[in-house]
Amino acid sequence: MVERLDRAWRVCATGLCFSGFGLGGLVLRVLVFPVLTLALWSAVRRQRVCKDVIHYAFRLFLWLMCTVGVIRYEVRDAQRLRRQGLLIVANHPSLIDVIFLIALTRRADCVVKASLARNPFTRGPVLATGYVQNDSGAAMVQGCIASLRAGNNLVIFPEGTRTPADGSLRLQRGAANIAVRGGIALTPVIIRCEPPMLRKGDKWYRVPVRRPRYVIEVREDLDTRQLAGSSMAGTNDAMAVRAVTLALTNYFSREIRREGA
Repeated sequence: MVERLDRAWRVCATGLCFSGFGLGGLVLRVLVFPVLTLALWSAVRRQRVCKDVIHYAFRLFLWLMCTVGVIRYEVRDAQRLRRQGLLIVANHPSLIDVIFLIALTRRADCVVKASLARNPFTRGPVLATGYVQNDSGAAMVQGCIASLRAGNNLVIFPEGTRTPADGSLRLQRGAANIAVRGGIALTPVIIRCEPPMLRKGDKWYRVPVRRPRYVIEVREDLDTRQLAGSSMAGTNDAMAVRAVTLALTNYFSREIRREGA
């Protein structure tokens, strides 16, 4: 009986949290970001302040989810994210992974779906922060490199979408492209959630039988040249990108299995 009541409460609390998230996004778009646009004339400064607003808003959202009993979480080696110019790559087991990473990282930049710039709840944050949209091809890669060299921290999920329920990893080449062409190290983050929650295809109200526990572990940087091996020594960036993508796939597959052992 207690377990059923707890689960029923977590369904209601989850709905409350996501309703608050949507409403918060609308308030930022309608009230907060227009005021910042008027007050801060420098586009660079405005985007930096807006990134901080998102950072603290996501911290508040995580606090709410923990306080009402929807989730609990642990972060390991978070100090590794307190640097600048990081290319942060993570696996993507649940819907709220990006919220964790932006809440843990100052001056976080993202590659987002272009459709988010048209969504009324996310349009404000995407445009105000200058997040990179994923519909611009090669210009997207150069925009990401420029953001990193400006001191921002770029958060990327190489899978491009949430991990399937069977746990199979299929990495795209975007992160490797940025790392190879920009000569930038990768900062890997392993995210685990037990029991699983908000996976690809899951409905928000299908909460697990017990409160999920997230573990976010920030690993040591990976040297892109070492991942690429001999491919990096040549002049063919495409070969190096393929080699780094394969190495990242093997790395995440191995480390996720190790964490789950």
